[in-house]
Amino acid sequence: MELAPTGRTGSTSSTERLALTGAPPPAPAGGALWALGASWVVTRVLIVLMAVGVLRISGTDVSSDVSVIYHGWYEVLRTGTFPLDDVTWQYPPGAALVILLPGVLPWSYLVSFFVLCGVFDALTVGALMRVGTRRGRSFSGAWMWVAGVPLLGPTVYCRYDVIVTALAVGGLLLVLRRPALGGFLLGLGGLVKVWPVLALAGTPRGRRTRRAWTAAAATAASLGFLLTAGMNGAFEFLKFQKERGIEVESLGALPLHFAKLFGAWDGQVTMNYGSLEMLGPWVPVVSKVCVAGTLLGFGWLLLWRLRAVRWQPSTPYDAALAALLVFTVTSRVISPQYLVWLVGLAAVCLTVRGTRQKPVAVLILAATVLTTVEFPILFGAVQHSEPWGVAVLTARNLLLLAATVLSCRRLWRSTRGPDAQATLVLPPEPPVKGYPVRPGIAYEQALLDDLDRPVGRPATTS
Repeated sequence: MELAPTGRTGSTSSTERLALTGAPPPAPAGGALWALGASWVVTRVLIVLMAVGVLRISGTDVSSDVSVIYHGWYEVLRTGTFPLDDVTWQYPPGAALVILLPGVLPWSYLVSFFVLCGVFDALTVGALMRVGTRRGRSFSGAWMWVAGVPLLGPTVYCRYDVIVTALAVGGLLLVLRRPALGGFLLGLGGLVKVWPVLALAGTPRGRRTRRAWTAAAATAASLGFLLTAGMNGAFEFLKFQKERGIEVESLGALPLHFAKLFGAWDGQVTMNYGSLEMLGPWVPVVSKVCVAGTLLGFGWLLLWRLRAVRWQPSTPYDAALAALLVFTVTSRVISPQYLVWLVGLAAVCLTVRGTRQKPVAVLILAATVLTTVEFPILFGAVQHSEPWGVAVLTARNLLLLAATVLSCRRLWRSTRGPDAQATLVLPPEPPVKGYPVRPGIAYEQALLDDLDRPVGRPATTS
């Protein structure tokens, strides 16, 4: 996907370009690739050392979620049923595939889980590096991933969100060139943890979008049906959602934290449905405000899509990040591992040189650092609404709120502003093999293709 000035034809060699512009030819990418690879290895070794306890940044053992909770779910899932009696199971049925996956490896469950996280992490940085070698693209996305993931500390390899993010990044990078495959990956990610389907929010109108959305829906529906038919209680988790409170790290929890800090809230913080939540006065009202915020945010995204007049090369990626930010800040839960979602989609945005989300990516990196400070370092202070904990949490959540507003604003202006004058040139779709058809059918197909062409755009000839 490239930007091409309207009406320009032909191409120039690197020598001609140098003679015309006086600019040096692009430097070889080999040095950048080696630097990225070495940085990835060093930072991931540090993550593993922190995850296994060799290096510690706090007294909290974040690996217990894998060795205790995930492994407990694994023992139940392998019997052919979902954990129906465990209210901490709050995930779509596709999550069972991720929880069962370490069981096929020969090591202990904890070691196998770390290996899988490393493999999917490597696949993600490899995809971003590959995209960065293309014309008009950048290695900034790969650097964002290499640097942003370790900022979350050991938590990132002690949750399965890095695996889900890998599916979302891969699907988003593929959705324009291979819409069916991209839609398949995003649909699979959606069945595992819902949010990857938001990456389809910015696909340009036309046949590719229909193919991507159809592939995503078909993947989620078919795999969901198979899991429902093969295991008991695939969608039992839905009945617990309405009874959840406000998670202590969410944006909605800030008014309750400040009220408790000044002695105006007498609720309690307790483990509820798998996370520490605030229960008591005002919680139902805050929950309704969060739901209303989600609906308003998605309504704005729909309005943007209907009124957008131009798609630039970065628009599908920018819209995916904006949609995910809206989903995150209006949620009743903002767990630390959610930041890896934002780092992943911000990295995809930065693969395009013309993205409008660079300032947003900076805010996300800053929020990622503060996330590690509030969990696990100051989590006790956050849990008890102590001043330092509340201050760090407030700064993190306000950064996320600012990133959301800025992302949406820049997305809106990039698709409607007077500076969006370039034409989006989509990559050619792979040829579809088929049987020869008679001329009459080919003529009818040409008429159908004309219906898909925007008004005023001339037909192409071959």
